[in-house]
Amino acid sequence: MIDRRGFGRVLGLTTGAATVSLTGLPGAQPAAAAPRETAPRDPAAGVHTGFPRLKRIRAGLLDVGYAELGPAHGPAVVCLHGWPYDIHSYVDVAPLLAEQGYRVIVPHLRGHGTTRFLSARTFRNAQQSAIALDVIALMDALKIERAVLAGFDWGSRTADIVAALWPERCTALVSVSGYLVTDREAQQSPIAPRAEHNWWYQYYFATERGRRAMEDPDLRHDLTRFVWDTVSPTWDFDDATFERTAAAFDNPDYAAVVVHNYRWRLGLADGERRYDALEQRLAGRPAIGVPTITLDPERDPFTAPGGGSAYRDRFTGAYEHRTLSGVGHNVPQEAPTAFARAVTDADRLGQGRLTVNQ
Repeated sequence: MIDRRGFGRVLGLTTGAATVSLTGLPGAQPAAAAPRETAPRDPAAGVHTGFPRLKRIRAGLLDVGYAELGPAHGPAVVCLHGWPYDIHSYVDVAPLLAEQGYRVIVPHLRGHGTTRFLSARTFRNAQQSAIALDVIALMDALKIERAVLAGFDWGSRTADIVAALWPERCTALVSVSGYLVTDREAQQSPIAPRAEHNWWYQYYFATERGRRAMEDPDLRHDLTRFVWDTVSPTWDFDDATFERTAAAFDNPDYAAVVVHNYRWRLGLADGERRYDALEQRLAGRPAIGVPTITLDPERDPFTAPGGGSAYRDRFTGAYEHRTLSGVGHNVPQEAPTAFARAVTDADRLGQGRLTVNQ
């Protein structure tokens, strides 16, 4: 999930089927136990149920499992998922982009799906710079010099970091919820109680009880399903949709990676010295100068008021902000047309072919 501190700061201030073109409007749908409102449905949502056979490649510390669609020599787009999600968040986005001629890469992050650590001795580290370096290593292994990076949740944070620290590798950026680089020092300060409430799972994972829940397959399944229901209140996904993603949580390193990520953010777990220099740079909240489109999903409980004003100063290049009405946390799966359009528009923004809305 996203960064609690940034949210609280603003709150305190106030493979199958036919393809669908990028001309439709975004939408979303319902999901929990009680009566739920509905929102206009994106015609591209739910069109595909899976990817073609996944590929694997050794990259850095990992053997990365990933989906690839589109022409091999097309401009590259790397789509990064969040927690508790997997590559299926992009199951409808990737075909839309491939149809436009992009080479689309959708990797399982470390600890998820078919991605594995190469060595049993490697620390199951999930600090932000380590995950960002996974993306650089993957691009190197695939011989991708530059790509549009697009993500939500952990994926937004990771894409933000690559864009900030290695801008030469980033053609353009699409970041749901804006600037999500974790400020560990700021994380030590409490925020408004209403905002703290949204982060219950982060504090749960800080306990041994929470760790044991993540290691228990049944409890992990129910916990992640509950998160889906609560953070996407208008997404009408079915059980099969959730189960396709939940299979990725059976990765043997899943619990260790997830728990370390949230404990590290709160200063309750150490990272590794090899990443200290990068974390020091990130602690200074480096600006992002690559062309960027930020997306705020209206029905995501983590979306703060202000239309992106809380993070606007962190983006110093060509920039546009969009709010997605009726959409919850899992933006690419709930509103694939809007997300895919943001990717193509960000690419055009980088080429100077899109009017910038400041």
